[in-house]
Amino acid sequence: MNPTRTIYHLMAEVSSSSDIDDEKIGNGGGAAAAELMKDRKVSWARLCRVDSLNLEAGNLKPTHHASSNQAGNWSRTLNLAYQSIGVIYGDIGTSPLYVYASTFPEKIHHKDDILGVLSLIIYTLILMPMIKYVFLVLRANDNGDGGTFALYSLICRYAKIGMIPNDQPEDRELSNYRLDTPSDQLKRAQKIKGRLEKSKTAKIVLFLATILGTSMVIGDGVLTPCISVLSAVGGIKHLSEEAVVFISIAILIILFCVQRFGTDKVGYSFAPAICLWFLFISGIGLYNLFKHDVGVLRAFNPMYIIDYFKRNGKQGWVSLGGVVLCVTGTEAMFADLGHFNLPAVQISFSGVVFPSLLMAYIGQAAYLSKFPDHVADTFYDSIPSPIYWPTFVVANAAAIIASQAMISGAFAIISQSLSLSCFPRVKVVHTSAKYEGQVYIPEINYFLMVACVIVTYGFRTTEKIGHAYGIAVVAVMLITTCMVTLIMLVIWKTKIWLIALFFIVFMSVEVVYFTSVLYKFTQGGYLPLTLSLVLMIMMGIWHYVHKQRYMFELKNKVSNAYVKELSKNEDIKRLPGIGLLYSELVQGIPPIFPHFISNIPSIHSVIVFVSIKSIPISKVALEERFLFRQVEPRDYRIFRCVVRYGYKDIIEEPEKFESQIVENLKEFIRHENFILDGVHEAVQGGINEGRKSSSSTVHIEESLEQARVSSRSIQSFNGAISSGRVGQEGGAEEELQFVEKAMDQGVFYLIGEAEVVAKQDSSLLKKFVINYAYSFLRKNFRQGEKMLAIPQTRLLRVGMTYEI
Repeated sequence: MNPTRTIYHLMAEVSSSSDIDDEKIGNGGGAAAAELMKDRKVSWARLCRVDSLNLEAGNLKPTHHASSNQAGNWSRTLNLAYQSIGVIYGDIGTSPLYVYASTFPEKIHHKDDILGVLSLIIYTLILMPMIKYVFLVLRANDNGDGGTFALYSLICRYAKIGMIPNDQPEDRELSNYRLDTPSDQLKRAQKIKGRLEKSKTAKIVLFLATILGTSMVIGDGVLTPCISVLSAVGGIKHLSEEAVVFISIAILIILFCVQRFGTDKVGYSFAPAICLWFLFISGIGLYNLFKHDVGVLRAFNPMYIIDYFKRNGKQGWVSLGGVVLCVTGTEAMFADLGHFNLPAVQISFSGVVFPSLLMAYIGQAAYLSKFPDHVADTFYDSIPSPIYWPTFVVANAAAIIASQAMISGAFAIISQSLSLSCFPRVKVVHTSAKYEGQVYIPEINYFLMVACVIVTYGFRTTEKIGHAYGIAVVAVMLITTCMVTLIMLVIWKTKIWLIALFFIVFMSVEVVYFTSVLYKFTQGGYLPLTLSLVLMIMMGIWHYVHKQRYMFELKNKVSNAYVKELSKNEDIKRLPGIGLLYSELVQGIPPIFPHFISNIPSIHSVIVFVSIKSIPISKVALEERFLFRQVEPRDYRIFRCVVRYGYKDIIEEPEKFESQIVENLKEFIRHENFILDGVHEAVQGGINEGRKSSSSTVHIEESLEQARVSSRSIQSFNGAISSGRVGQEGGAEEELQFVEKAMDQGVFYLIGEAEVVAKQDSSLLKKFVINYAYSFLRKNFRQGEKMLAIPQTRLLRVGMTYEI
């Protein structure tokens, strides 16, 4: 343990104490400090933390910030609710274009089947998006952020289930890291948490479920544009199927080509069009209801559902694959929560979206009760002639917006996956300073465009795409149900009967829907599963090798003794400037460092081992981002720094990052020198006093022992005092000037290009995964310096081979 850390806490306790005044400290600092430590044994658990950077620690002053997603006044909440309509609901809002056609692919056999399907749609909308998501799942957010990745991050933060062992005690002091949980059911929660942390299988299952959900959302990014645009363009009468397909492909290509311009004004730009769309579909629904058949309102009686299944049997069960399309886009409410806030999403869905969708489906049912043969194109056939073309234009706009939302969602979730180290490196362009999470990824954009063109040309109709679409929708819902249930057990500590009710009700409904959509596996359902499988394999391989590489560095980290020996080596030259040596290791000195020295026997005047670490929270406050520690010997000026980012934080441009790291380094030096100077004076006073009575030193050592400080740390501390390293003359000012001068001479980046290969005695599967699959991904995606936008003129790379 670093004695500096212990001293810092001791001084903080002394300064906050009102029991010892300045006169006592001045006249008998050693005795006073010893007495204070003796009286405050209870505080040691708080004062002396595990030093986790080798184990190493840094000076960090946690600052509590109000969540950026807390609801402000009502006007702000209503404004956010209005914007959310344009961002979140394009997908679920365009479902009325194709639900009835997908549910009745051939024809309507019995008039009461219309009431049965309408009843299914009504209660599916009430049960899934309204009750499950709006009132339950949205509350399982990670500091305001939602989605499968946020759920996993929330669980990782509470229980140590991450695959890479880079958890640090200091992380739990971050403002957004802390969890306010109820105290009841604590024993059950602790028991489940303990089992999760000990079970390797549970960790793997949770990780696989997360990347499966991620893959399915990316699949939505392919299928949503296809089905939305095809169904909207299909409103042009007298066009052949071939013409509809090629017009749709042209619109999709244009849509993906404009993605690079970003979605900065997405809320205000899209909200009017989507609001107009909901106004149209609800108005048309009311018109059809009163004109054709008010009797369809009987569908609110759930008995029509039972009668529908009795009458249709297996065919009724198969038709559920079309019914479930009425809730496509529900997951977007949760995934895009971070752009708005909980009350805004609840208001917009309950007040605008839900009643509009309800009226749209009721109106179409009323129309079908009179014209059952028009089921193949129910939406457009039911539009009154005077507003047909305005509705067609708005429908196409809504379809494009729905596609845009899912494409942006795919970008955002891949960006989050990068911070979990389970996706190959890609370029992430943040397109908005106003809307968090609005990103553009060029490689993924063109992959999605090619995939959409192939799917549209290959499937050609919304009915066939709907078979594929349903699997992706229901699979994500199933994963969300399981993860929210786990959160209820471990974090919320909800009563067990409520958890059982939630799990049984929603899991049973979703499993029934899932079996129905799986029935159409050969008719298109294979597409999202195949796509998800490919993405899961890619993500799994990348994460597995990344973990093995991290474990190799952890096992082969360099001891501090190596640096001490290095400081005595006169053959090592010191170059002007600051050297930033990048490593993913958060504990100790990376093995690449001696490899640098052996190849280039010189180092910069100031060296900082920089570790970019992803924290399982959405954002880390800037003042809490940098965690420093100095490597002994102090006058050699080598530092360790862990830079912590949340999965929605942006890695700054090099100039800004350099400025931030140097400013935080200087602040660290000020703190360290202030602490060491203060303790030097206090301990020297104790030593002088101890010449008369040795009790001071005894008390200090006893207290340190009670604080679980190792004997080696005590010897190091005593050695620092005797050698005069504590309280150096010139202290902070001299160090700060040195760092400032080094900064003026330039900041240089040192990166080790570690080639990972499997050991000779490894299995054939392991050799294939590491030597071929991972190598292929690494060579065809971006390298580390491109991800960090490091200037090539100030970059030094050294190669090294890791055998794992």
